[in-house]
Amino acid sequence: MPNANLDAHFVRMAICPDGKNKVDYYDTAITGFILEVRASGGKTFHLRYRDQHGKQRQHKIGDSKSVSFDKARQAAQVLRSRVVLGESPSDERKIKRTVPTLAEFFQERYMPFIKGYKKSWASDESYFRNHVQPKFGDCHLDQITQQSVIEHHHAMRADGYAAATCNRVLVLMRYMYNVAKKWKIPGAETNPTLSASMYELNNARERYLTPEETQRLRAALEHSGSSQLKHIVPLLLLTGARKRELLDARWEHFDLVRRSWRIPTSKSGKARHVPLSTAVLAILEQLPRWEGCPHLVPNPKTMKPFRSVFASWDIARKQAGLSELRMHDLRHSMASNMVNSGRSIYEVSKVLGHAQLKTSQRYSHLSQETLLAAVDAAADATGTIWNPAESVKTA
Repeated sequence: MPNANLDAHFVRMAICPDGKNKVDYYDTAITGFILEVRASGGKTFHLRYRDQHGKQRQHKIGDSKSVSFDKARQAAQVLRSRVVLGESPSDERKIKRTVPTLAEFFQERYMPFIKGYKKSWASDESYFRNHVQPKFGDCHLDQITQQSVIEHHHAMRADGYAAATCNRVLVLMRYMYNVAKKWKIPGAETNPTLSASMYELNNARERYLTPEETQRLRAALEHSGSSQLKHIVPLLLLTGARKRELLDARWEHFDLVRRSWRIPTSKSGKARHVPLSTAVLAILEQLPRWEGCPHLVPNPKTMKPFRSVFASWDIARKQAGLSELRMHDLRHSMASNMVNSGRSIYEVSKVLGHAQLKTSQRYSHLSQETLLAAVDAAADATGTIWNPAESVKTA
């Protein structure tokens, strides 16, 4: 292993001695800087060093045809400084080669993980396949930049996608990187989504059934072609349950004595208990039951939960003149009815199973009559007659 004062001229003239496959020339100026000369005529620059554990490592800088001597020497100086500080360039290069693409991470690590706990994992799969993979799927985790994420977020909006859809894509990517960083996946040390701002959503849709609309809907349900819809709709309206919670409900979850419905797995992932009103108990008593069928409102044809009741619901709501009414609005109406009956937001939150009170505040709705009564009460509380005409009559 001969030593040499490496320079550009030496590199050009260096040859491999006869009878050898290669020879390493060690630079006398930079410790560990090596020129490898092979019998074939090829020449490569390396930096040889010992890592923090005392193991000898060799880091390839580049071949002499691709990297000039001056560039190789500068690189060797930088690498040597990093070695002195305890870094290992060779190990870092190996780690770099293990950085997965975003699609690889999504399919091999992320999807198996969320399928184990997230009921809506199919939604993540759809958003990734349609909105993330075409743009970033082939990129390695450390190749996706903050600027590219922001540009994609804005481009989706410019293409006409709803603000909520654009935000959902951003949330998905942000969570993926957070998970990857937690698992110490190479390339996920920096989350490129953090500087991207969400679009402000002003689409909080408020739709609540009035008593008159409820009567029209009930009449339409009586003529529905679905024998179960006339039970499903009032149960949703009177319990505030989510549609899927009711369609998947089983008789074993109901304690009619204690007037309680236990939903084993709610949207939050935790079990919750729904109190049952006397009106709900009356409906439950009227429900048809089939021997051997454990479901509360099964499809009579299959004895299994309905996959969808939209077709019969769509006919009924249109017959009632409520074509814009969504089935989820029944849950909103339950919250509104509780508040207008003088119940607190806390009670609404407990009944609907919200993790945060602010969610209940969005769903709850005070009717115009309730608000008018409230302001009239406030005026009466002043103890003063503000209407001049009324003052004259009193006098």
